[in-house]
Amino acid sequence: MSSPSQTAELEAALLARARAQSEKYLADARRRHDELVADANERLRLREDREVRSAREFSERTYRQRVQAGEIRLQRELEWLRWHLVQDAIAAVSDRLGRLVENEEDYLPVLAAFLARAAAAIGSGGLVAEVSARDWARISGRWESVCQAAGVTSAVQLASEPLHCLGGIRVRDAGDTMHVDFTIEARLERMHEVLEQVITGRLFPAPVSSAEGAP
Repeated sequence: MSSPSQTAELEAALLARARAQSEKYLADARRRHDELVADANERLRLREDREVRSAREFSERTYRQRVQAGEIRLQRELEWLRWHLVQDAIAAVSDRLGRLVENEEDYLPVLAAFLARAAAAIGSGGLVAEVSARDWARISGRWESVCQAAGVTSAVQLASEPLHCLGGIRVRDAGDTMHVDFTIEARLERMHEVLEQVITGRLFPAPVSSAEGAP
């Protein structure tokens, strides 16, 4: 039989071993806990980074979309403004030319000037001049005086059939292979192109190159 002292020693040894084992388990548990916390914190940091990056990309994409939408809206507004400015200008010029045609005293010298320019542009004899029905009624009886006022030396015949136009004159050669159109409609059409170019240049100025203005 073991003595009481041996029994106490055995119990103390077992207790010490149990305490050491529990301390080891406790240290392992603490280490595992720290690892789990660190891993969770890292996953949380990565998720926050992804969310921040995603939010930044979304913000930048939304900003670009809004800028593009604003540019498109501005482009449409400028196109609308250009169209209306051209139409208003053409309407004003058309109204002014209409009033000019009504005023025979002011209009006939302009018609003679158109005739002179057209005849000079074609530069050959045997020309035919076409005018509106109203102008034909005005000048058919005094065509020679109109030609004299225009300073036209070559023979220019007034067409027997009036031209469908508001006013002005269209001059062609006898074979109708060449013509110069100074009717109001033709002038308004040419003026429309010029006005559109001018207004476009004002509303949509070309970007200035960085090289321009350099010494």
